[in-house]
Amino acid sequence: MRGGHRLEDQATDAGKRKAMNKWSLVGVIVICNARGDLMNTLGMRRNGRVTDLAPEGIARLLRALARNGYVMAGVAAMALAFFALISLLSIAKVSFAVPATAASFLLETVLAKVVLKEEVHWQRWVGALVIACGVGLLALS
Repeated sequence: MRGGHRLEDQATDAGKRKAMNKWSLVGVIVICNARGDLMNTLGMRRNGRVTDLAPEGIARLLRALARNGYVMAGVAAMALAFFALISLLSIAKVSFAVPATAASFLLETVLAKVVLKEEVHWQRWVGALVIACGVGLLALS
């Protein structure tokens, strides 16, 4: 009997590790997405409005953005989020992964209010909280 219990314990431990790994990856994705969006917003506010979409204008924009530390930090954070998502999709169903990473909406709404000093109306807060409740339901499943 002892050997049977050991196998059950190992299977339970492996399941717990997989669940912890899934939620760790979700955390990385949420934080990196929020950081990437915040950095890209700060960078684009520094860069100014994009108005010239002709090939020469886009080339100028790309050169300017390559020298913009905020945008480069944003791109790096988004790249990390992408690779974490790819890792998550290798161990979790897409029906879990994509909705779970939507938790970034709540974090980004808070950052928009606190860091970017944006006016966030109550409807957006309610929307972000509804999404957060959905993520909470995923955690229960």
